[in-house]
Amino acid sequence: MGSCIICGTDVGSGRVCDSHQEDVVFDFRGDSPEDLVPSRFYRGVVDGYAEFGVFVDLAPGVTGLLHRSELDRRLDSLSWEPGDDVFVQVKGVRDNGNVDLAWSIRQADREFRGVLVQESSGERLPDEDAGDDEPTTDESAESAEPTDESDDEAAEESTEADAGTETAAPEDEAPESAETAEPDDEAEGDTESADETEATEPETDDVATADDEETPEAETDEDDAEPERVSIETLGDAVGDVVRIEGEVVGVRQTGGPTVFEVSDETGAVDVAAFVEPGVRAHPDVEVGDAVRVDGEVESHRGDIQVESEALALLDGEAAEAVRRRLAEALTDEARPEGLQPLAGDETVAELADGLLDAAEAVRRAVLESRPIVVRHPATADGYVAGAAVERAVLPLIRDEHAKSDAEYHYFTRRPLDEPVYGMDAATNDATRMLQDRDRHDEKLPLFLLVGAGSTTESADGIDLLSVYGVDAVVVDAAVADPETRDAVDTLVSPELSDVGGDETLSTGALVASLASAINGEVREDLRHLPAVSYWADAPDRYVDLARDAGYDAERVAELREAVALEAYYQSYQDKRELIADLLFSDGGNLAAHVSEQFREKLETEIQTADANVVTEAVDGVEFALLDTDGYTHRYDFPPTPLLLDDLHRRRADGEPFATVGVGTDELYVRTTADVSVRDVAERAAELAPNADIATAGVREGKIEFLSGERDAVEDAVVAAVAESF
Repeated sequence: MGSCIICGTDVGSGRVCDSHQEDVVFDFRGDSPEDLVPSRFYRGVVDGYAEFGVFVDLAPGVTGLLHRSELDRRLDSLSWEPGDDVFVQVKGVRDNGNVDLAWSIRQADREFRGVLVQESSGERLPDEDAGDDEPTTDESAESAEPTDESDDEAAEESTEADAGTETAAPEDEAPESAETAEPDDEAEGDTESADETEATEPETDDVATADDEETPEAETDEDDAEPERVSIETLGDAVGDVVRIEGEVVGVRQTGGPTVFEVSDETGAVDVAAFVEPGVRAHPDVEVGDAVRVDGEVESHRGDIQVESEALALLDGEAAEAVRRRLAEALTDEARPEGLQPLAGDETVAELADGLLDAAEAVRRAVLESRPIVVRHPATADGYVAGAAVERAVLPLIRDEHAKSDAEYHYFTRRPLDEPVYGMDAATNDATRMLQDRDRHDEKLPLFLLVGAGSTTESADGIDLLSVYGVDAVVVDAAVADPETRDAVDTLVSPELSDVGGDETLSTGALVASLASAINGEVREDLRHLPAVSYWADAPDRYVDLARDAGYDAERVAELREAVALEAYYQSYQDKRELIADLLFSDGGNLAAHVSEQFREKLETEIQTADANVVTEAVDGVEFALLDTDGYTHRYDFPPTPLLLDDLHRRRADGEPFATVGVGTDELYVRTTADVSVRDVAERAAELAPNADIATAGVREGKIEFLSGERDAVEDAVVAAVAESF
């Protein structure tokens, strides 16, 4: 009869009971996938990567797929290399023998409570031969213990093991351990027991006395010496040293092994790992926002700096106030940019300096507070330029602030919008994600930065949903904005509402590029060509000249614009920052030229089809080009309808009063050579076709929605309303 290596329960011929199946990691020595047990954790070796995930060898001839959807991070941020030992969970084995794997938070032996070998004939301990007699429960538990210090802590069930280990005992057993441990053990146990005390309480005096009885005085003094407090930004030079840091807890996450506290001081943030036993929350009284003092050894894991906590104390009173005062002073000094220097000296942008500096301060403060930043922008060339400019500025700041190499993926997200309206669908998606991150990972609620979207009343419902949770929102839009939005968000930057003079054709990409240079002046040189890329036509000479000075002539700017527009369509709803970054910042020209050629071929084919099916008519001196977008465009392929109509309109407009109207099943788009308000058009058309439920759906893109059964009446009403507006 076998017994569980964790709890000693009788388990028949096995070595682990059902309740502890996931506490043990298995070395698989079988030769068939059918022998794998779903939900168990297995050690494997990385075989290689594919676009859709990672292949992991569990045994010779037995390979599983860890699909990218199972990861807790982006596939391209995974630091595994072929040949690395890793830990995965088996989800299941398909009928064809394919093995589906799941991500394991635990990626070290010490984070499991035991190790077993699984063979086709059964299970055994690693140091047993297949035919060995079954050991007793105590022997099994002792043998299954990992050998490093953290694993010894996890095996608290064995009194004999606890007495012989060199690690600190659990906090509630510290006094007993101090009596029997060697001198070094005594010092460590003393440090562990201080975890639950305030930093200012002298809890070590009694233990120091016990040390005096068994330890030479010099050694005692050395053991009792408190580590020097250091700033987090210096930890990279202190690997292997025991240090003290003080800061604020900005995140807590529970792994299958230690509890990981993210602690931030005035210079940066770092992960602190605290271990009591696998999967058990260490220091449950410590929460996000608390001030703490941490003593521990600085370690480097896969290139990331981490502190292994030996003592974590919750600060209060003057000690906590000192930490918060240092953080507040650092925030005040670092968050507000010194000033705004508009790219190309744009005077319109200069008049918006106060609002842009407020927006830049909000972004910089979010970085310093370890608050995630979510950027929302339309899936257009202008929108992508704006989003990429902010991304270029913010990512280096996040890297400087956080020790973890993948911090930029946790603290910055750029999510394109299918339309330049922040509607309920997008807001619901964002709210769901942020609440999951808050509840599962103790993350702070993010700052939302909406560029080229969210500035009109069509986005009011989405903005209101965010405001229910007290989320900070900043909106920057060069094209359109409504006064009501100013009251709904924290900061709104709009030349229309600010009543500034100068260039009325300012693009959002140009405006946000100057904002990005205020967020991080060190990337200013990288941004100089972006304003010119954001204009489809008639880019201001100052931006054309600025791009040329940066090494981008008119042809290359056009190629970039077209390449970004094509990728923007195919990347709708996705981040995919690397490809856009390569196009805009790292490409020598070959990539953009290749993608832009595809853009031109696809657009030209669609334009020829659309142009051949345009119906023209004149109404009250206005020439109209009418296109049935359902019948004569590929609605679900490139180019998107707004981009197609933009190009068609530019080609046909000749300076005379002219309008292009693309009519679909229940929506239409209006393009005019005059300054026509799409809201006025929709309002007048609703009067002419009262049964069609006509409404403005998007001011920026000239979009009107209606009931599909009234399509013909709506087309006539809109044409009449547009003609009246000229």
